[in-house]
Amino acid sequence: MFIRHYTKVPGVKHQPTNPGVSLRTVISTADGAANFVMRVAQVAPGSSSALHRHDYEHEVFILSGKGALVQGKKRSPLKAGDVVYLAPNEEHAFAGTGERPLRLICCIPVCEASAHETGGCMVQG
Repeated sequence: MFIRHYTKVPGVKHQPTNPGVSLRTVISTADGAANFVMRVAQVAPGSSSALHRHDYEHEVFILSGKGALVQGKKRSPLKAGDVVYLAPNEEHAFAGTGERPLRLICCIPVCEASAHETGGCMVQG
């Protein structure tokens, strides 16, 4: 068991083409997690992750800010307290639309986190 503040984990820029997106892996196998990895993502205003999909379901909790879930041409607004469920292989991206960064939590299976060490819940594919 441990407790730590998420800001004590360094943020990693997600992709060179998306400099406004960063990820913090706040719980991982290094911490003893056997089933899930938890990441906190931040998307700067006016920025977004790349459209992507993955073979596993995806649960997301919006911590703060305003944004949009992008699925092709469809944009669904997001705000603090919203939850998002994405089925496996459902294409999506997260965009920051407010004046402050959009912050969200995503959890992914350990096997997928190991396969995508640098991308996690926002792996392009």
